[in-house]
Amino acid sequence: MSTTLEHEGLVRSEPGTTADRAALPLLSDALLERIGARAADYDRENRFFEADLDELKQAGFLRASVPLELGGLGLTLPELVREQVRLAYRAPATALALNMHLYWAGAALHLWRGGDRSAEWILREIAAGKVFAAGHGEPGNDLGLADSLVKATPLPGGAYRFDGHKILTSLAPAWDWLGVHGRDDSDPANPKIVHAFIRRDSGGHRTAQTWDALGLRATRSDDTWLDGAVVPAAHVIRVLPAGDPDDPFVDGILGAVLPGLGAVYYGIAKRAFDLALASATTRRSQALGGRTYAYKPLTQWSVAEAAIALESIDALLDRTAEQWWRGYAQGEPWLAKLLAAKQHAVDGALRVVNLALQIAGASSLSRRNELERLYRDVRAGAFHPPNADASHELIGQSWLGVLGKAGVPA
Repeated sequence: MSTTLEHEGLVRSEPGTTADRAALPLLSDALLERIGARAADYDRENRFFEADLDELKQAGFLRASVPLELGGLGLTLPELVREQVRLAYRAPATALALNMHLYWAGAALHLWRGGDRSAEWILREIAAGKVFAAGHGEPGNDLGLADSLVKATPLPGGAYRFDGHKILTSLAPAWDWLGVHGRDDSDPANPKIVHAFIRRDSGGHRTAQTWDALGLRATRSDDTWLDGAVVPAAHVIRVLPAGDPDDPFVDGILGAVLPGLGAVYYGIAKRAFDLALASATTRRSQALGGRTYAYKPLTQWSVAEAAIALESIDALLDRTAEQWWRGYAQGEPWLAKLLAAKQHAVDGALRVVNLALQIAGASSLSRRNELERLYRDVRAGAFHPPNADASHELIGQSWLGVLGKAGVPA
């Protein structure tokens, strides 16, 4: 994976005056309240967030980052991240699943801003209301986008056929387009990784309803089987050498997905913190003569620890999104910075939620208490690829200057 990214001469997607922009915040408090009120039932019933999706489509959230001239709302990455935090604050599973859609918009936007129109059709489809999902997860593939266990067979005219098993397909009930990657071994000496998009109505794919997880249940991240799914050349976005991907489209995926993941877990942590504060300022202690737990020194220490963690997550996430949007200088370890922001967010969110339960006390163990759900949801952060182990390796390799060098896995 390239450790350099030059954004000089980018076509900016934001218009010149704020009067032309979508009003911020994009998501109204009333909409978020309705979404938040549904979250517990979706979790309890392991049911897809269909009503949330309908309302968020109507609000323009799914096309928020598409340029105005292509039918979107023209939000910058920092602006979009802030909206993702607000959504995750009320419905983490909804926010996480939609991050898988938004990162395709981000990848296409990254190319478009640089003058590359090869993925413009993705932006236009999103502006038209289509939902994109990610088919990257594979059982047994711990190399991510550098390799694939799915077979990609070249067909005449630049088309490809895909066969294999994908897992963790968030938005499984609702996607119109599924972005996948597979391995082309037609030239064994030069294997390739093929990135393409499958239309839902094209056939050759099926969903296996396997999703029954600890947390983030409303994402409906079911398995997908590809049984001869054919993608025409027009929807094959990249054919790259197998191994460390050095391509702006893949860079764009990372530049969108990692801040978005950080936003989701920051939103979870903020919500848990606020619920804990409400508990501490209303729950009374007999040992303190009837005063609230807010007067307990240990409660004050725990609140301070959580507040410090939240401030640092917010600052790093915002700065990282802003830096990516404005462009890194040649030679800057941009991947290390994106990964660091994501890892800091998921690690810090876990700590904040644990502290929140400690502050709120035993009532937080009840399935009727929102903190119990947040406790389950936040635990998924460590597993989003690249996971914690891989992130630390990549960050270290980036700063040491050995990322992608011979003999070093990437």
